[in-house]
Amino acid sequence: MQLSGKEVLVTGASQGIGAEAAFRFAAHGAHVHLVARSAELLDLQVERIKEFGGSATAHPADLSDAEQIRALAEDVPAPDVLVNNAGVGRWLFLDDTSSDELVTMTAVPYMAALLLTREYLGAMRSRGSGWIVNVNSPVSRLPIPGCVGYQSSRWALRGLTASLRLDLRGTGVGISEVVPGKVSSEYFTNNPGAEERIPAIARLMIPTVTPQQCAKAIVDAVEKERAEHLFPWQLKAFEISGRLFPGLTSYLAWKTGTHR
Repeated sequence: MQLSGKEVLVTGASQGIGAEAAFRFAAHGAHVHLVARSAELLDLQVERIKEFGGSATAHPADLSDAEQIRALAEDVPAPDVLVNNAGVGRWLFLDDTSSDELVTMTAVPYMAALLLTREYLGAMRSRGSGWIVNVNSPVSRLPIPGCVGYQSSRWALRGLTASLRLDLRGTGVGISEVVPGKVSSEYFTNNPGAEERIPAIARLMIPTVTPQQCAKAIVDAVEKERAEHLFPWQLKAFEISGRLFPGLTSYLAWKTGTHR
């Protein structure tokens, strides 16, 4: 897809991967709609984009609220590209997670992506064009101990992507799933204790990537219309080993992971 002149909506765009993706889309000539809860942080990102000659608009919204998702869809007509990037959630054992927190980490990313995509899908189908990107986590491929709630929502997002891909075949609307390894973003600062739960084997084998690398992968997925992109290559290799040797991979994740 040629991005110049296109309308792109990016969720979770106030910092990290979302902010960098919005900046990169704008650099490719798209008008970018940035969505996140913090109006102040969104305004900073919009100013940054405009300083470099890009075009962007801020849309503060809490995507855990279905009414705010509906209002956002009324405010922003169906974009050419929708990037479902917003995600929250601490890595905890299930019985250490409150019911409210479980609901929240299911609402974002999974329900937010599900409902927002639903709002725009009809218009995309009618015009016969559009692209959706779901940004997912490695735990959607390689389960680890100690983060049941977060992990479950990421597997649900994976299921949404796979299901939609079949429904959209032949419609002119496409979908990508971008799965980076550990990212040097604010996520682990905002969710203390999560970083320590990464299994030692993953910390040793898979290098950290930057939000800028993630942004490039997201934009490339749209431009090249890629169905899936796992990176860095070490993560892809680990994911393949999980399919070829599921018992061994699962054992190593458990053995080198967090325990009570």
